[in-house]
Amino acid sequence: MVNIAIVEDEQKHVEILKGYLDRYGEEHKTSFSVREFRDGMDIIDDYNTDYDIIFLDIQMKLLDGMTTAKRIREVDKNVVLIFITTTVQYAVQGYQVDALGYVLKPVSYIQFEQLVEKAMGRVDQKNKKDYIVFSASEKQVKLDCSLISYIESRRNNVLIHTKEEDYITVGPLKKYEEILKTRGFSKCHNAYIVNLSAVFAIDRDEVVLVDKTTLPISRARKKEFMNELTEGIL
Repeated sequence: MVNIAIVEDEQKHVEILKGYLDRYGEEHKTSFSVREFRDGMDIIDDYNTDYDIIFLDIQMKLLDGMTTAKRIREVDKNVVLIFITTTVQYAVQGYQVDALGYVLKPVSYIQFEQLVEKAMGRVDQKNKKDYIVFSASEKQVKLDCSLISYIESRRNNVLIHTKEEDYITVGPLKKYEEILKTRGFSKCHNAYIVNLSAVFAIDRDEVVLVDKTTLPISRARKKEFMNELTEGIL
């Protein structure tokens, strides 16, 4: 089942898109679950990271499609975004939010089918990835585990360091150790969990990451950490 959101303030266009999804589903043996929103603010207020594809109208009264897309990208880097617009002048901005593309109103089925075909390819790739979901700054963040470099304990919280930005969320670190231990992560110290694929070298009692960050390896953890690192390489 592919989860779709349609964010469009004109019902006639919503019905056209739903009809096209029904047709596409029949022709390609695919099932869709569709949820409708009348404005960008509606989907942002209670955003669900379970969406696979979102169709976004560019021009809406309260929160326009581009601003909505930027807000979505803050918490969901992987959902496929497709803009609905009356003019191509807005479409260029789609590169800023990694949009797959755009469909012009009135929407033709041929253009729609081509974009959905590309979107399904991205959805298939996304489903092969491994994610964790956590709360950060009152938002639910869905994060690809491969983007995490390491996780650090900070009192009652943990700091998740990624290649792009850092997130603060509630602890304890033990919770993330349990979640990630089968996903290529290892604890090198009571305060640190490391993505083994981000390790560049071991320098005595320190882990050197690809980005040159250095983290301590505790005596109690060194043997197990080195074993897990070696197993990961082999």
